[in-house]
Amino acid sequence: MTKTILYDYWRSSASYRLRIALNLAGIDYQAISIDLTKGEQRSEAHLARNPQGFVPVLEIDGLRLTQSLAILDYLDQTRNLGLLPADPAERAQVQALAHSIAVDIHPVCNLQVARHATGLSSGAEGMPGDWMKHFIRPGLQAFEALLGQWRQTPFCTGDTPGLADICLMPQIYNARRWEVEIADLPRLLAVEAACADHPAFAAAYPDAVQP
Repeated sequence: MTKTILYDYWRSSASYRLRIALNLAGIDYQAISIDLTKGEQRSEAHLARNPQGFVPVLEIDGLRLTQSLAILDYLDQTRNLGLLPADPAERAQVQALAHSIAVDIHPVCNLQVARHATGLSSGAEGMPGDWMKHFIRPGLQAFEALLGQWRQTPFCTGDTPGLADICLMPQIYNARRWEVEIADLPRLLAVEAACADHPAFAAAYPDAVQP
């Protein structure tokens, strides 16, 4: 059987999502660190894996896959993870909830963007933390409001972890890292507590996999 290999970085939100999903699927994998702080994502070897120079890259089932949301969809469909409802209307609503983080918050708060913003500000005091806070808090406030459509039991949209939980937990990690105020978001904190107690999430936690 072909070995499953995950090229990731311990603090990468997109990589964190995949570690959770791989754990939920019970897939044994080899993790190979691509140190974003050292620029290893721009190495010739990594660009051969992914011309975008991003992590994660997952080698599985004889495939080489990029883009975390696409990989999550592949794992969901091939490993029956139940990350999204079958009903088209419910599916669209849950995807919108997850994408409010993965598509709207995450891209403007990744390391590459934050560094560029810091450079444009000539290293202004408070950067890149002020940049992170500017986008993360209102994004999570909106997520909290969106969660009101569902009765937490105890995860975002049901009694088992789904796509929204997988996208939320890395963003909460970032919020705490950058000292973003989230104490007034009770629904979000309840989901965080439920996920923290789940072995698949605990094993994927960045501090647990830090090289």
